[in-house]
Amino acid sequence: MTRNFGKLADIMESFMRTPHARVDPLFIERWSPRAISSEPIPPDVLASLFEAARWAPSSSNEQPWLFMYADQPAALEKYRSILVEQNRVWADKAPVLIVIFARRNFVRNGQPNRLYAFDTGAAWMSLAMQAHKLGLFVHAMAGFSQEKAYELFRVDQNQYEAMAAIVVGKYGDPALLSPALREREKPSDRKPLSEVAVRVS
Repeated sequence: MTRNFGKLADIMESFMRTPHARVDPLFIERWSPRAISSEPIPPDVLASLFEAARWAPSSSNEQPWLFMYADQPAALEKYRSILVEQNRVWADKAPVLIVIFARRNFVRNGQPNRLYAFDTGAAWMSLAMQAHKLGLFVHAMAGFSQEKAYELFRVDQNQYEAMAAIVVGKYGDPALLSPALREREKPSDRKPLSEVAVRVS
């Protein structure tokens, strides 16, 4: 998958996720590392991620998501400037940085769309799963300045909400992370199924 496949395999083997019901391994294997390689992502591969997001379901087929991204050095420097410092120490190495916005109102009538965040989350998940299918890793971050994002991308905050910043890349070398981040460089577990899915009589 990547030049650090051996290290990645060691991490996955040392922290095995156990599903509570039968599920495609795709969902168990996907995770959000911080060791991201700076190796560029080909444009056609990147396009496939956004194509997957494009087909996500949404209320009234509104498709309220907007992905603004950079994959060239000059543009990446601007995008990185909106990240908080604790994210920049690892995310600056990523070859692609995305900011995802969600349109607050319906285009057809200007009325509030209460599902805009829900639907944009579906688009993000589609992108994340397609990235995993292609051997890439994505890591979404809440740690960024929404105000700077609106200013940098000239996006009207009355129309859109800046939801998350996302890095995309191949798996990198975890040895380059700080000791504190290396300690966290493993897939996280999940709550028990019984806590998130409750049958109501």
